[in-house]
Amino acid sequence: MTWRWRYEDANGGEVTSRELPREIFTSQADAESWLGENWRELLDSGVEQVSLLDEDRVEYSAMSLRAE
Repeated sequence: MTWRWRYEDANGGEVTSRELPREIFTSQADAESWLGENWRELLDSGVEQVSLLDEDRVEYSAMSLRAE
């Protein structure tokens, strides 16, 4: 299993800027922990929401990075 975050704009379109980190994780917990440490930088880079993928399967989607 490999886990990764898909970065998205407010409409759910993928954000693919070269400056964004492209981390791969061996567990869901590692991916979630990393996001907890890096969400502010992602938001500052234009990412509005994220989806967590396990290989090509979406574990959960459209998780906003904004406090609401």
